[in-house]
Amino acid sequence: MNDNSPLRAEDRARAAIDRAMALAPDMRASIFTSFDAARIIGEARALDADAGRGRKPLAGLLVSIKDLFDEAGITTTAGSTILGSEPAAARDAEAVRRLKAAGAVAFGRTTMSEFAYSGVGLNPHFGNPSNALDPARITGGSTSGGSVTVALGLADVALGSDTGGSVRIPAALNGLSGFKPTQASVPLDGAFPLSQTYDSIGPLARTIAECAAVYAVLSQTQRPDADTVRSPRIGVARGLLTEGLDEQVARDFDLALARLAASGFELVDVDLPMLEGFGSVNRILVATEAHAIHKDRLGALETVGDARVLSRIRAAEGFGASDVEDAHAKRKDAVAAFEILARDFDAFVAPTVPTVAPLIADVEADFDRLNASMLRNPSAVNFLDGCAATLPMHGDQKLATGLTLFAPGGADWRVLDLAEKAQAILDA
Repeated sequence: MNDNSPLRAEDRARAAIDRAMALAPDMRASIFTSFDAARIIGEARALDADAGRGRKPLAGLLVSIKDLFDEAGITTTAGSTILGSEPAAARDAEAVRRLKAAGAVAFGRTTMSEFAYSGVGLNPHFGNPSNALDPARITGGSTSGGSVTVALGLADVALGSDTGGSVRIPAALNGLSGFKPTQASVPLDGAFPLSQTYDSIGPLARTIAECAAVYAVLSQTQRPDADTVRSPRIGVARGLLTEGLDEQVARDFDLALARLAASGFELVDVDLPMLEGFGSVNRILVATEAHAIHKDRLGALETVGDARVLSRIRAAEGFGASDVEDAHAKRKDAVAAFEILARDFDAFVAPTVPTVAPLIADVEADFDRLNASMLRNPSAVNFLDGCAATLPMHGDQKLATGLTLFAPGGADWRVLDLAEKAQAILDA
């Protein structure tokens, strides 16, 4: 990631700005909530003037910023017009500060599902960004615009958040890699919240190697020496996470497993009984925490909010204190059970999402069902307080599918190492 190129950061930024400005205005508006070319050039010039630029691990990397992360001097909208009149942020979110300190250049603020509360990426305020591989299909969410900036070659990396799959869903549907870290490994300071129980911060990029380089900066950790001798033992998640797969996902998943097995991965079918009822637990906890965050603006959201998001927030009004207490207890037990099961495995594998990207028109007509479908597999990892990487497994097919490797919280570098090995195998 450091500066091995003769191009200055300003040169790279200008070329990327030209690509962004060449997009149709409505397409650019569906990708960026704010795109300040002068600000981008200013950051790039400041980096070029830094005598220590070449020693910065992310020197010159263009990173689009999901519009729920604070940047000094900019109002954070979290994908909602209701926050547009709020004061500008006084300082950068900690994740953004770390990226910039490592030499990254912030490349615009990207659209998202309102308040990050959906897995499909639709937004009535800024427009629905189109899938990079088929413009009639969804990008996935909630890091919708961010995924498109990488897939279209505008940015090198997108900074996203992941409460129930908001990094991994758009990565998988747009043919990208993505990483959802252990929640506690990257500070949430300066990121507009959805759920303090589940929110996490991670990158989307073309390769797992790029995600790993960004994660090292975000977490301020270093990759440990990898185990290069022992064959990895991987649990193939059967049951819920492999039910209802469409034809392409099922075929791509079987082929990916066969290629991994032929390359030395030991694959063992495994059930995850601790996932029983996890969707209900997630729904109770996220809705309850989102409702507490937005309780003073619910009336206004009736007029100016996304009705689909507001409905999900208001679902909390049907839950009582005992429901929330029981949900926390069930999750705690499930996390403990998963950690015990995981002692016999290096990681687990499943399809990232069960289908290719649905059509935008279909999602608008059947939001609840298709949103739940997109969220099902990735949100299971959040329920288990795990970490997960997604990588493309569709080869040269027109529509993208994703393969997820996941493990309990704290196994971030092991998952990244295994995902890099898997990516090399699947890309060969």
